Amino acid sequence: MKTIKVKTPAKINLTLEILNKREDGYHNIESIMQAVRLYDFISITVQDNSNQENSIEISGNNPLIPYDKSNLAYISAEKFLNKSGIANKKINIYIEKNIPVAAGLAGGSSNAAGVLFGLNKLFNNILDTSQISVIASEIGADVNFCLHGGTQLATGKGENLKKLSTPDLNIIIVKPKNLFISAKEAYENYANINRKPKYIGSNSMINAISKNNPETISQLLNNDLEAGILEHYQEISKLKNKLKEIGCTNTLMSGSGPSVFGVYTGEIKYSELVNPEYNTFKVKTIACGTSL
Repeated sequence: MKTIKVKTPAKINLTLEILNKREDGYHNIESIMQAVRLYDFISITVQDNSNQENSIEISGNNPLIPYDKSNLAYISAEKFLNKSGIANKKINIYIEKNIPVAAGLAGGSSNAAGVLFGLNKLFNNILDTSQISVIASEIGADVNFCLHGGTQLATGKGENLKKLSTPDLNIIIVKPKNLFISAKEAYENYANINRKPKYIGSNSMINAISKNNPETISQLLNNDLEAGILEHYQEISKLKNKLKEIGCTNTLMSGSGPSVFGVYTGEIKYSELVNPEYNTFKVKTIACGTSL
C-alpha cells in the first residue's frame, strides 16, 4: 500500500476576456490566471485489488460535494488509469475541502489536478508532462492551470498557458456561504448582455505584472462575466463596495463567481468582514501549482 498527500491551490482571474463561443460549447478566452495560498488537500492511497480490476473510492469532509463518478477527482483517476494501462489497483481518494464549492475559485479543477499529480508520483511518473496535459484538458478548461499554477496567460478554452512572473499581491477573498453560481449560469447571463464589455488592458496588465506593481495591477482587474452576474445578484455588488470601504484598492468577481476578491496595499479593516454568512480568506499570490 502506498499513500501520498497533495495540496491543491485555489485560482483567481486577474483578467478574463471572452472572445467567442466555440463549436464544442466552450468559449475562447484570454485570461490571466493566478494561484493563491488557499489549499485543498488530497490524500490518495493505492493498493492491490484482489478482484483483478481497478476500483476507485472517493470521500471527503464537505457534504455539498458528490462523492461519486461525477466528481472531477474521480474522473481524473479513471482517465489516469485508462491512459497509463495500470490494472488491478484499488484507489482511495480523500478530499479535505477548504476552497468553497461553486465559488469561481476552481476548487473542483484543482482537485482533479491533484489526483493526476499524485497518482503519477505514486506510479513513478509513468506518464510524461504532455500526456498529463492531454488528460487535464479532457477533464476541464482550468485543470492544466491548476497543475502548473503561478501566474499564467491562458488562451483557447483556458488550456493553453504562457507563464508570467508572479506579482506579490495581498488579497482578500469573500464568498457568500449560501450563494452558488455555476459557470453555465454565468455564461448565459453574459450572453444576454446587450452591450458586451470590451477590455483593452491586457498588455498593460502583463506589463504591470512584470514590474510587480500592485497598484496598477489592481486598477487593471477585469472580468467580462461580472456585469451579467451583477445584474442579478445585488449581494455581490454590496460585497465589492464593502471591500473598498475596508481599504482594498480595487475588487473583482473571480471566474464565474460568486466569490469576490480585493487587492490591498496598506492597512485594511479586516475585522469588519467577519460575518457568519461569508467564507473569508486573507491570502497571497503564489508562484506554484499542485505540489506535495
